[in-house]
Amino acid sequence: MPRFFCQTPLSVGALVDLPADIAHHAQVLRLQPGDAIQLFNGEGGCYVASLTIIEKKRASAEVKVFLQEENELPFSLNLVQALPEGSKMDWIIEKAVELGVSSIQPVAAQRSVVRLSAERAEKKLTHWEGVIRAASEQCGRNRLAHLATPVDIGKWLQQQDLHPRIMLSPRAGQSLADWARHHPPQAISLLIGPEGGLTEQEENLAIQQGVLSLSMGSRILRTETAGLTAIAILSAAWGGM
Repeated sequence: MPRFFCQTPLSVGALVDLPADIAHHAQVLRLQPGDAIQLFNGEGGCYVASLTIIEKKRASAEVKVFLQEENELPFSLNLVQALPEGSKMDWIIEKAVELGVSSIQPVAAQRSVVRLSAERAEKKLTHWEGVIRAASEQCGRNRLAHLATPVDIGKWLQQQDLHPRIMLSPRAGQSLADWARHHPPQAISLLIGPEGGLTEQEENLAIQQGVLSLSMGSRILRTETAGLTAIAILSAAWGGM
């Protein structure tokens, strides 16, 4: 059943005018009046609806049934990703959403190639929010991951969080998998460096601010691989897979 994110109040029995992009997508899929679709608005659960009108730039649907379905991890995971080059961030966000992260915090590190002005950051956020919506439609999540405004890594490190903050480092003595085995599921923030990794200065500052340094073995993973691997490790250890 095709799934669409519809940022509008939804309720059983309501007749909903669908946004133009959904109307276009429905046409591409060659849907017809009477076809069933799923709608979700990010507030939890989803709705089964029946298309009533399908035109080039206009579509509507009647909401039939509410499904109280959730596909979230049993713990809250905030991915703190140092900005990578090119379109890697799109891929990281897409896959992180599929794996269940609850929020994403882009940060600018010393070795980050990309530097975002205020105008570029606003455009990127709009684009990345679209990536989150599309990934949520695809993977069956009914809640959207929160996307925070990019900040400098030093500013993020100075924030005081009640939950553990973990930094992946090849120099760490304890592995992430071993740490997860000895701790119960809980909310965490996971800090991933850019290409070239975090500098020694950044790692020392992170440790001073209470960030736990853990490793994933002797192999050095790419920035677009490290965070996703860590999410999978935590999900396997804490029952999220």
